[in-house]
Amino acid sequence: MNAESFVKVRVTRRYPASPEQVFDAWLDPAMIGKWMFGPALREEEVVRISLDPRVGGSFSFVVRRQGQEIDHVGEYLEIDRPRRLAFTWGVADEEGSSRVIIDIVPLENGCELTLTHQLHPDWADYADRTEAAWTKMLDVLAPTLALQ
Repeated sequence: MNAESFVKVRVTRRYPASPEQVFDAWLDPAMIGKWMFGPALREEEVVRISLDPRVGGSFSFVVRRQGQEIDHVGEYLEIDRPRRLAFTWGVADEEGSSRVIIDIVPLENGCELTLTHQLHPDWADYADRTEAAWTKMLDVLAPTLALQ
C-alpha cells in the first residue's frame, strides 16, 4: 500500500523549549508517563513504560483503563535528534499498525512540533478521535516541559 492511500492526521504545536528538550520528551520513560499517558490525560494508570530508542528498537506503553490493560506498541523507524522521530503505532493483540512522524523545527524562542499520524484506510473512522487524542497529549506536553 502506498503512502497516499493512508489517512493523515496532523497536529502542530509551538513550545517555549529547545528542540532537544521536546525531542527527548518522546524518548524518556518518566516524561512519557506524565504527558502521553496517565491521569493528566484520562482516567488511567500507567503500568509500565519500556523502550529501546534506536532504529529498529521497540517500545511498549502499558496502561490500565477501566480494569483492562492496554499495551501501545511500536518500532522506531527513524531517529534524527532533534529534528525527526518516526515510529509505528499500534495496540498489542490487534491487527495493523499505523505510522507516526514527529518533525521539530527550531524557532527564535523555542520550537514547532508537527505530528503526522498516517492511519490505514480501514481506520479512517478513527481519524477525528486520533486527532483529538494527540491534540490533548501535545497540550499536556507544554506544562510538563515547563517543569523540567
